[in-house]
Parts: sequence; C-alpha cells; structure tokens
Amino acid sequence: MAVPKGKVSKARRDKRRSSHWKLAAPNLVVCPKCGAMHLPHRMCQECGTYNGREIKAVKSVVSK
Repeated sequence: MAVPKGKVSKARRDKRRSSHWKLAAPNLVVCPKCGAMHLPHRMCQECGTYNGREIKAVKSVVSK
C-alpha cells in the first residue's frame, strides 16, 4: 500500500495546484448593428445598443 513519506506543506501543495484554476480569456461576439466586437450580454460600446434596442446615445467621433 502506498504511504506518503512526509507531510506536504501548504505552499508546496498550492504550487502544484496553481494551474488548475487558470482563467480563460473572455469570449467576444460581433455586434449585429455595427460589427464591433464586445462582451456577450453587454451593451456595445461603439453604437450603444443591446438586444436590438438603443440603450445609450453615443457621441460619434468626427475626424478632420
């Protein structure tokens, strides 16, 4: 029967488990109105719409 040789310290145990909970990069979706990439279930920062409705009036940047 396998028996551990000695107590594993908390630091050593946690170093071994450090890669178990790596965060994944957030997914991005395409806005159907303007085509910009934004986080899902959130308002589009470019055009101010969410779920087909205008939520916020966004000032358009005028280039000279």
